Amino acid sequence: MALKNVALKTKSPSMPTNARAGGGIELYLKRIFALMFGAVAVTALASYMTIWGGWFVYLINLQTGGFTWLYYVLLFGGLALAIWAQVRAFSFRPAVGAGMLMLYAVLTGVVMTPLIVVALTVNPVSILSAFIIAAVMFACMALFGYKTVKDLSFLGIFLFMGMIGLILVGLASFIWPAMLGGTFGTIICFIGVLVFALFTAYDMQNLKRAYAVLGNGAQKNQLAVLGALHLYISFIAMFQYLLSLLNRN
Repeated sequence: MALKNVALKTKSPSMPTNARAGGGIELYLKRIFALMFGAVAVTALASYMTIWGGWFVYLINLQTGGFTWLYYVLLFGGLALAIWAQVRAFSFRPAVGAGMLMLYAVLTGVVMTPLIVVALTVNPVSILSAFIIAAVMFACMALFGYKTVKDLSFLGIFLFMGMIGLILVGLASFIWPAMLGGTFGTIICFIGVLVFALFTAYDMQNLKRAYAVLGNGAQKNQLAVLGALHLYISFIAMFQYLLSLLNRN
């Protein structure tokens, strides 16, 4: 929500002429995407190392088929870290914020390994397919959010409610795993992809607005880290929902 609060200080979704004409926004966006895709690479590496080293067995209870206490510690620890990093985004030095982003990326990569292992077992090609589809969708929605003159702020409340709903369904599935089977699980995957695709456009427009009102270079660097975190979460969420969708059978 910190990103939205900064963006709300602007009076218009359009950028000032000097910012559009080369006031540093290109460098700002390069920094955001470099951090974001760096975090994606760290997540991929963390997943690979966890699977290659055989450590994912410590995340799965082989007797019950559920997850171990370590999985939940990493899952909720990562969620708490992401929330705290967003709330305190403008209190950290950019280097510290970037370090927290990479730590969150590592935790995410480890937590994702059960899903990746299932995909490797059922349909290995689905991992590449999900990544390509997520990347194309992300690029299209990010470009739309940056270029559109339509104010997307009306989406905020609906996207927030959708994200909370997805989190609640995810938490409930830990208690009743069967609830995500069949048609309901497929619908949840489609909703998840849609919500985070729209979040990508929404966040890009907010990043564009926020850049226009922050005159301090250090704050813009802090904002770049915050923006990278938001976009990273959207991309990874789309990838996970797409991967689940491609392996529904």
